Amino acid sequence: MGSIETSPPPRKQRDLQLDLSQYAALDAKQVGHLRHFYNLVSQSDGSWHHMGSQEPMQEFSGAYRYQLATMAYAASAAHFHREPALRSVYKPLLRRIIHKMLCRDVWGYWFMTSHSGSLTEPDRTELRKPWADPVTRENIMYSGHLLLMTSLYGMLFDDDEFEKPNSIVFKWTPLFWGFGPEIYSYDNRSLQKVILAEMERNHWVGSCCEPNLVFVVCNQFPIIAMRYNDVRDGTNVADEVTDKYKKAWDKAGMVQSDGLFADWLMVKQQLIVPPKDAPHGSRPPRNIGFTAWAAAYMHAWNSEFVESKYEQQVLGYVTSINGQFRIRPAPVASAFRALVNNHSASPDSEETFKQAVEDAKTLPPSWIPFHPATYGHVCQWLSELGRKEELKGVLDYTDKHLNPTWERGGLFYPRQDEQIPDSTDITYMEPHSGNAGIGYSRLNVPNGQKIMWERPWAKEILATRPWIDGISLENGVDYLRGCWDESKKALIFTARTWDASQTVINPRAQNLSHGEWSVYVNKEFRESRFVKDNGSFEIDIAIGGEPVDVVFKRTGPEEFCQDQRRRNLDFRRLRCA
Repeated sequence: MGSIETSPPPRKQRDLQLDLSQYAALDAKQVGHLRHFYNLVSQSDGSWHHMGSQEPMQEFSGAYRYQLATMAYAASAAHFHREPALRSVYKPLLRRIIHKMLCRDVWGYWFMTSHSGSLTEPDRTELRKPWADPVTRENIMYSGHLLLMTSLYGMLFDDDEFEKPNSIVFKWTPLFWGFGPEIYSYDNRSLQKVILAEMERNHWVGSCCEPNLVFVVCNQFPIIAMRYNDVRDGTNVADEVTDKYKKAWDKAGMVQSDGLFADWLMVKQQLIVPPKDAPHGSRPPRNIGFTAWAAAYMHAWNSEFVESKYEQQVLGYVTSINGQFRIRPAPVASAFRALVNNHSASPDSEETFKQAVEDAKTLPPSWIPFHPATYGHVCQWLSELGRKEELKGVLDYTDKHLNPTWERGGLFYPRQDEQIPDSTDITYMEPHSGNAGIGYSRLNVPNGQKIMWERPWAKEILATRPWIDGISLENGVDYLRGCWDESKKALIFTARTWDASQTVINPRAQNLSHGEWSVYVNKEFRESRFVKDNGSFEIDIAIGGEPVDVVFKRTGPEEFCQDQRRRNLDFRRLRCA
């Protein structure tokens, strides 16, 4: 017979003596961004409210795939850095984002893009035979993001769902085309093998996005994914790839004379775009977007290089005039840079800026008829590099001038297509930035990608660290705090409903160690229980519009062990009698 498992008489309990203000909580805007992510991906398949962009065929920076990927990275950063105890909140959110990423609406563009054309291959005289499989060749602008999203899912939650055969499936099922459905099946590791083969085929400068074009930015995401897979597999693929990648781009010339990264490399022609050393004014002004976006994620594995280029790259694109930081339109930024670099004008002078505004009017217009996701790309860059003052100034402008909107508890910046002529500020807003990029910049932390690269969660951490189960973003509940304090043996979270409605949640503390645990609600003692190793503790809690603080705290491991030994001894004596 086993020992008798009865609780001892209750001890005198005290209210919680723990200052919860030492545990950072999400602010209203951060919580609002997460709620907006949830609202967007909770739509029925085929519904993309607020996500439509100027370019209708998913070929530009407002495409669904980029919005979804950035939401995934933002949510992952928030979970990793800010709310690591809230596994059951973030896991279904990331899973739903991945589900949307696998919808044909997101990747079906590739059938048309795979034909290629004269824009990406100037010497082509006829179209290629197309294919629908979106990851088998090229298209790293989709496959690289999908690899990182599913690798994050494995690393953050120790879940091998996407590591199993046929766990990533693409169903090509047009109604009036072809000879029936076509199914393409992969898993995370087979997808990685395909990407590695593409990189090797291109001599390690990276895999192509569109046919013949290798973009610096799009290859950062699969590189990060390989690092997370290495941690799970005990391999060293990422280090080998980054070594070859750096050598290949040192030869090709990633950094141009103006300090910006090359936008792309034309593989067959071995030509960098834009051309090196193109005179100022000979081409449309360069946008900072590709460089900023690439730097924000390259910082994960090549931080010294990225940081060394920042000042040269940011010049003109983010200015501080009269103490106000602004992201400038490409023509103004390009003219400003020319004045500083070519004419020794002061970068801090209002006169330099005024002259740049006039000079910008003489520059040739962009040949691209759509607005790039400059705002979101720059915000991600500033966030990752810890440029707090610049980011605050930029976001203050965003909140004042770019129509921050709250809908069903979610915060976003709705699409606005008009760039006011001759404005010195960016006045448009596209969905990549408004739905995801700005939110990422608030939810990430300085060096966020770098920290995750250097110290990803191993299986052993997730197997032993306490966390909260049984809660989610459903029922309108938002979570402002969620962490484990090892020194205090305290598992802490804070919740409220976004609309002040009343509901009941059932949080379950998991991975608790052997001993007595007590739960406190708003610092008031609720109850205590004895828990075995790797045990759990579940309670019901009423949640409304005001934040509710909940703490599970180990309050008597030694007392419990001593009490168990006493009761076991008493039981043996009873049997002997």
